[in-house]
Amino acid sequence: MEQRPILVIGSGPAGTATALHLERLCPTLARDTLLLDKAEHPRDKVCAGGLIPHTLDVLRELDVSLSVPHVIVDNAAIRVPGSDVAFRGSDLCHVVRRAEFDASLAAACRERGIEVRGGERVIDVVREAGKVRVETERGSYRADAVVGADGSGSLVRRKLLRAGNAHTGRAIMTDIPAAKATWDGHGARRYDFYFSAVAERLRGYLWAFPCLIAGEPHINLGAYSVEPEGAYLYELLHREAERLGAVVERVQAFPIHWYTANAPLAADGALLVGDAAGVDPLMGEGISFCFEYGRLAAAALAPRTRLEFAAYQAAVRRSWFGAKLRRLRIATTLFYGPTSHLWFGLAARSRRAQELGVRWYNGVGRVDRMSLWQGLRALRALGKEMQAISCRSDAKHGSVGS
Repeated sequence: MEQRPILVIGSGPAGTATALHLERLCPTLARDTLLLDKAEHPRDKVCAGGLIPHTLDVLRELDVSLSVPHVIVDNAAIRVPGSDVAFRGSDLCHVVRRAEFDASLAAACRERGIEVRGGERVIDVVREAGKVRVETERGSYRADAVVGADGSGSLVRRKLLRAGNAHTGRAIMTDIPAAKATWDGHGARRYDFYFSAVAERLRGYLWAFPCLIAGEPHINLGAYSVEPEGAYLYELLHREAERLGAVVERVQAFPIHWYTANAPLAADGALLVGDAAGVDPLMGEGISFCFEYGRLAAAALAPRTRLEFAAYQAAVRRSWFGAKLRRLRIATTLFYGPTSHLWFGLAARSRRAQELGVRWYNGVGRVDRMSLWQGLRALRALGKEMQAISCRSDAKHGSVGS
């Protein structure tokens, strides 16, 4: 039985980020750490592959270059119930293919002397004599600590933390050759978000991202719902493809495990990162949070003084990104609930709201680190702006009572 101080189960962005952050804090410990993955890199990963600016900042911090093919997005087209919004920016997103991106992160780990083993599916994890025993299809391991970076259906979460799936949304996607559709996102360096189906019944959105597959321009078209929608989600995807003059040939589905503030993230000898811990419930974005979970997990692992890691969960909750995840949970209720028309109306009519929302979501200018008081002040300012817009509209068209 192989002995390791730390075993990381999963070598996607969350697992590799944990190892890369650990290497900066404690290189010797990182080089004794082993990452296990059920597949060999590069392996297929169902994901839209959008990297927001904050993710790129952390990559630079870790001295990892974005060397894989990618498409830079500068603009956004957003359809909300009753309105269309065009947002012009710069470097809003870099769209990658996850197979290539994840392989590059695994390669960065190996370059730093961190071992990554693929093709080794974990089938069981159990506590045993103060350690954690990990059984794979190939053999057995014993570790002081295990990091669950094993996705939305995390085995580590179910076995060692005795926690269920909490709330899990659903996303589906398809890839369409750009030449077989009328969509102009590649030329416009634009991605599209479609929230218009919220007026029907969808609690979520559709998207169209420009991407490259084997060097050829494609459209990554997808749909996300906070509820585990079935046939309706597929119906929307096919409907949108038809609007773009395209035909859907293959659809892939994947779960989105939400972050929940009171859900356990750590227990004796185990902690969760990335999708296993929970991601953004509003848009389903998780890559940027993987790197922040990895940062705090590395800080908890480096001392190796205690194995229950109770401080890790508290650190996540206190962190700026823990606060951001909780606010995204609130936003999910606002935008996908009974008051959705009010919030989409604000977003559509106020350029300032659009700019603040994009900067906050993308982690630009540290806006996502705003305190609750600063956030309330910003909302108050937006409320005054909306009141002024309403007054100008009444003056232009005449008030109801005139």
